[in-house]
Amino acid sequence: MLGTMHRIPASPHPRIPALRLSHPTAMSITLGTPLSPHATRVMLLGSGELGKEVLIALQRLGVETIAVDRYENAPGQQVAHHARTITMSDPQQLKALIEAERPLLVVPEIEAIATAMLEELEAAGTVRVIPTARAARLTMDREGIRRLAAEALGLPTSPYVFADSLAELRSAIDGSENGGQRRRGIGYPCIVKPVMSSSGKGQSKLDGPADVQTAWDVAMAGGRVSHGRVIVEGFIDFDYEITLLTVRALGADGHVETHFCEPIGHVQVSGDYVESWQPHAMHPAALQRAREIAKAVTDDLGAAPAGRMPGLGLFGVELFVKGDQVWFSEVSPRPHDTGMVTMVTQWQNEFELHARAILGLPVDTALKSPGASAVIYGGVEAQGIVFDGVADALRVPDTELRLFGKPESFKKRRMGVALAHAADVTVARARAKESAACVKPRAAAADD
Repeated sequence: MLGTMHRIPASPHPRIPALRLSHPTAMSITLGTPLSPHATRVMLLGSGELGKEVLIALQRLGVETIAVDRYENAPGQQVAHHARTITMSDPQQLKALIEAERPLLVVPEIEAIATAMLEELEAAGTVRVIPTARAARLTMDREGIRRLAAEALGLPTSPYVFADSLAELRSAIDGSENGGQRRRGIGYPCIVKPVMSSSGKGQSKLDGPADVQTAWDVAMAGGRVSHGRVIVEGFIDFDYEITLLTVRALGADGHVETHFCEPIGHVQVSGDYVESWQPHAMHPAALQRAREIAKAVTDDLGAAPAGRMPGLGLFGVELFVKGDQVWFSEVSPRPHDTGMVTMVTQWQNEFELHARAILGLPVDTALKSPGASAVIYGGVEAQGIVFDGVADALRVPDTELRLFGKPESFKKRRMGVALAHAADVTVARARAKESAACVKPRAAAADD
């Protein structure tokens, strides 16, 4: 049964707007009026803080939006024209909702989605998936994208092995004997991750054999879907890691062009980002190699079968860098959490870039100002929390806040982000962290 939360009545006769082909492999969309028979309807699968900003960007372009999530009152559902609550990993629920709503575009914003059903619906011509249903399937788990990058495209990555049990995990790290042949293991230190998770959940760094059992337990608890499979990665001694936001958009001639934002540096704790900044200084040779790797993987993910539309939109490509050497880490075919900094650093932030690109509109990745972001964690386990210190946070010069509106707080759940801009990245980072530290989430009292 589909959960429904009607914010505004649905269009009386929703229909799919015509696609105007400016080139056999490209498209532009005639935008309609929301809540009319000519509405351009876009459905987001996943409506957290990133999806919320995408929905706002789409609405500014006159798009009628449908926000879908697994729980009610998700941040994006609070601003969309229509809110729907289903189990997105259930193929029949997903199919029924898409066929009922008939959106022009379906935009996956999380990993835990029945991607095989998306491929089926896309092949049938029922809907267009952003960037493609194949890309959604490949990137929903680390195995698909790692095998694509390392084995199909030959991109440099850390050494890796997949394991389906605790015993296999130990063998993957320590090595094993098979018919008198010794297989070398990944060794220590190493990183263990669930094949499907988000925001670093379930990740562990292992320094020795005593860490293996705990790492397996953490991975099983942190995966988005109970999969029982992990990836073990060899540890790369990198200088820093970046997110390179990469945009596939239509040029004036109707052909797909690749655009790059300035590199974003970030700090992660237990695999979860806690601060980011833009631009991150890079040697020109390393930046060029990073762009080559990002273009190779996004070109493949954006490729479409003959006669179908190419994959458009923004991708968050994560890379490790040491000197001039660059290794591919991961890619998300959607806005990235570290990219929230672009809300103060770019003329068009990552959400606006994604919205424009998927609609076939021109994009501009130019930097407006150096800036930084810092995460605000819930700090408490409670529903309907309140925030103290907001005024103090906004007194820090050149800062902004985004409080996400999540209905339930956990100690390590992101509930907001502080943003700061300055002429210098170092100053911006200090301001963002100072502002974030002022905000004190707490459980609501009777007199609040």
